[in-house]
Amino acid sequence: MFKRELATLKQAKDAINIFKKIPIRFLDVDLTDALELSNKYNIYAYDAYVISCALKHKCSLISLDHKLLEVSKQAEIKIVEV
Repeated sequence: MFKRELATLKQAKDAINIFKKIPIRFLDVDLTDALELSNKYNIYAYDAYVISCALKHKCSLISLDHKLLEVSKQAEIKIVEV
C-alpha cells in the first residue's frame, strides 16, 4: 500500500492498533459444507470456509474482497460495510 501511495505509515500503524482490538475466535470448519458452498457458488475453498462459518454461527461478515461479499449476500449473510 505504501508503494502505491494508498496509505501512510501512520494510517497503517493506526489500522494495526484497531485490528488488535478485534476479538478473534478460532473455529472448526465443516469441510463438507464448505465444499458444497465452493461448488454451488464457484468460489475458492478459503472463501467457502469463511461463508460456512458465518452461516453456522449466524454472524456478520466484514471483508474488502468484493467477490466474497457478493457471494455472502447471495447466501443471505449480513455484511458490515467499511
